[in-house]
Formats: sequence, structure tokens, C-alpha cells
Amino acid sequence: MASSLNGLILQSIGGFYYVEAADAVYECRARGIFRKNGLTPVAGDRVLITPREEGTASLDTILERKNYLIRPPVANLDHLCVVASMADPAPNPLIIDKMIAIAESKGIEPVVILTKSDLGETSPWEDIYRGAGLPVFSVTMDQPMSAWELKRFLSGKISAFTGNSGVGKSTLMNVIDPRLSCATGEISQKLGRGRHTTRSAVLYKLPGGGYAADTPGFSSLDLEKAERIRKGRLAGCFREFAPYLGECRFTSCTHLNEPGCAVRAAVEQGMIARSRYDSYTVMYSEVKDWKEWEK
Repeated sequence: MASSLNGLILQSIGGFYYVEAADAVYECRARGIFRKNGLTPVAGDRVLITPREEGTASLDTILERKNYLIRPPVANLDHLCVVASMADPAPNPLIIDKMIAIAESKGIEPVVILTKSDLGETSPWEDIYRGAGLPVFSVTMDQPMSAWELKRFLSGKISAFTGNSGVGKSTLMNVIDPRLSCATGEISQKLGRGRHTTRSAVLYKLPGGGYAADTPGFSSLDLEKAERIRKGRLAGCFREFAPYLGECRFTSCTHLNEPGCAVRAAVEQGMIARSRYDSYTVMYSEVKDWKEWEK
């Protein structure tokens, strides 16, 4: 009887799961128990499979997830790379901050990547996000060496890229590894065998180890629609607020208008970037009337 293998789901297409295990990729069918329990395997899941004949296997167990994004469905991310370009389109701080907050709420390390750095001054943006305690990288698309530090940072991790249309996510992935430019076609041929089309997440292996998740569904708009942060948790998703959260006059402080707010005082003193605080106030207003029982 074949023994179980520990594997990683690279992609799911039309009820088939393509799992990398023991230096091979297996086409798997999931056991019915998952559907019965309302659990669906997704890319990024660590799983146990039992090999069958001709590169097939049964998917028997989904191991515990450390995090999960709803749309596109992907699990166990180490990094959510928020990509913003210096021009065409210009950076939108609210969108950047919303994506960072979603990552923080899920226990995923947010990373800010500034592309087209030859078309605009990156240092003000670097100051804002490094000041907030976040990793920040600037990349010039036609200078592959500018992505060297980023590639080293992503090595050995599972990372996904999100950003507005036009910021250069696909080009960035090709700068990180030129082979990724043809990976979509190759993976669909090898894994999907041309039978299905999908918008699901796909994990691509990076040359230095680790994986990059790429899918049209990783747009800022899709992530924002699928993931909402309750107002009581929102301040905790701005990591530079942390030193001040227990210092407000009122324990129920929303950090909007209350007297004696330590967070607002830190903004006035330049300890918290004004743009970050402004994003917090907009995001709070969007969810302040959202009831706890609403989904």
C-alpha cells in the first residue's frame, strides 16, 4: 500500500488539485469528506496525499492553515506584496494602506514594492512605509539588478502580488524571474492539460526557492471586496499605532475625535504619517456602521 506524502497545492482546476510532493507534481482528486465538512482545498494548502498510478493521487488531509484569503482563494502566504507605480498610475495611498491592513489582519507580512522608480521620486513613499515598520523595495523595470534585494527577500517564502491595473505586477514577476513570462502557458499545459480555464491562484516556483502566487484575482479591488476588517480591529492593522493604543484617555477611543487621543497626538508630532492616519479614518468610516453579525 502506498504511503502518504506531504505536499503543496500549486493550483486547483475543475475539481482537480495539482500537488507538488517528493519532487513531482501529482494530479489529485479530493476526498468527499472535505465537501461534507464545507472545506475546499486551495493553492498554498499543505496536504497529505496518497499516490496512485500514472502520476495521480488522492488528496486525503488538509493540514492546518496559518492564514487564508477568500478571493482569490489561497492559503499560507508569508508575504502580500503591495505593488504601486510611481507613474501611470500614480500611487494611491488609500489603496496601498487598505491592502496592507488586509495583510496585517490575516497575519501575512505586508511588503510595499514601488515600481517604475525611474519615473518618479520614491523616497517620500519609502519614508512613509519604512517609518511604519514595513519592508519597502524600489524596482526599475528595465534594470533587473534593482530587484536583486527583493528576490533575496522573497527566497524560500510563499508570496502573492496585488495592486491596481497598470502598476506592472506581471512585468515585476518577469524581472524577478524571466522564466515566469512563459510560466502561465507551460503550467496550464502541464497541469490543466488544456481542459479548463480558471482565475484561481497558481503558485510558481522561484529560482532561489519559494513560490510566487499570480492570478488576475489579486487586484486591489477584488481583495478589498472580499476582505473586510471590523472597526474594533482596524487600529491594530496599522502597526505604527501600536505604541500609542494603550495611552489614550478613553479605553474605547476610536482615534477620530476624542480628547486625549495618543494616536492623534502622534500624528501631530510627526511620529505617524498623516497619509496613513487619513487612510485609517476613511477605512473606519466605511465600516463604522457594519454590524458584528453582518458578513
